[in-house]
Amino acid sequence: MAQTKENILKQVSPRKIVIPILIGLGVASYMLYNDWDSEAFSMLTVGWITIVFLLVAFFMMIIRDFGYMIRLRILSGGELSWKSIFNIILLWEFTSAVTPSAIGGTGLAVYFIHKEGVNVGKSSAIVLATAFMDELYFIIMFPLIVLLINPVHLFVLDQSMATEVISFTNKYFYFAVVGYSIKLAFLLFVFYGLFLNPKGIKNLLVWIFRLRFLKRWKVQAEKTGDDIIVASKELKQRSFLFWIKAFTATFFSWSARYWVVNFLLLALIFGIPNSDFFFSISDHILIFARQLVMWIMMLVMPTPGGSGFAEAIFSEYMAEFIPAGFVVVMALFWRFVTYYPYLFIGAFIVPTWVKKVLSKDK
Repeated sequence: MAQTKENILKQVSPRKIVIPILIGLGVASYMLYNDWDSEAFSMLTVGWITIVFLLVAFFMMIIRDFGYMIRLRILSGGELSWKSIFNIILLWEFTSAVTPSAIGGTGLAVYFIHKEGVNVGKSSAIVLATAFMDELYFIIMFPLIVLLINPVHLFVLDQSMATEVISFTNKYFYFAVVGYSIKLAFLLFVFYGLFLNPKGIKNLLVWIFRLRFLKRWKVQAEKTGDDIIVASKELKQRSFLFWIKAFTATFFSWSARYWVVNFLLLALIFGIPNSDFFFSISDHILIFARQLVMWIMMLVMPTPGGSGFAEAIFSEYMAEFIPAGFVVVMALFWRFVTYYPYLFIGAFIVPTWVKKVLSKDK
């Protein structure tokens, strides 16, 4: 493995949940203190329709994880049991939640899959294939969204300035372009390494990590290059139908995640009697699109899981769809549905999984 077992087990320590929780809740608490509106909350009632939409929002995350599980089952060729896949997904999500968004849990996923009984070469192939399809989803969907939705509506929040020319002076556009560029570069790198010239990618990595300030990671870079070569041999044998099935699971997984806010907003609207908010189909598509753009923006943030930035950008970027007084609360609730569960569930699963791994090694 490219990393030692001790380093890997240290990185999945349950104690890691403290940092993102403190950052995220700290930022949200500050915003909530400034924007608290007791009068608005006095109007909120929780009826059965509100509860139904809340449950549907959580169900979207279940669909998302189930899609991930199906994809992992396809990529492993049935070699992984459903129980092993369940553990891997939650461990993967946990490490994604406690590491910067640009890093995610992909680097440790090879270790998780390998320890569930898959050889290192195939584990590398599975992880690189998932990374490739995840990035492909964003690379395809972002241009489609820009074509379907006027970029002004996507990036200019003040519609009185609807004639604004979208440029790098627009911070949302800037974050989206930088994040998209990173994803595109990574996708091209993985595609070239997996399907065109894996040995060339290994030689490039070795050359880069010979530089003095990168030399300490030279061994890991060489191992990564070896993993790409092995993964390339594994994945080139796969049929076109194999890739279609795996990408279909990927598409439904990510799309389900981006419908969460739509249902949370519906739950809130039905909880406020006589609310004048109404969402048309085009509004729902715009809300979905902004969530996808937010995810791309979060890629450039160095905090674990985008903590702090995610709450702040949601409160500003989605504010026009949320009744006054509920913006920050909705941001918090969104994170409680899509982010914090993985922190807490992971904190319980990690010790048990680590104990199992250590007992196997012994």
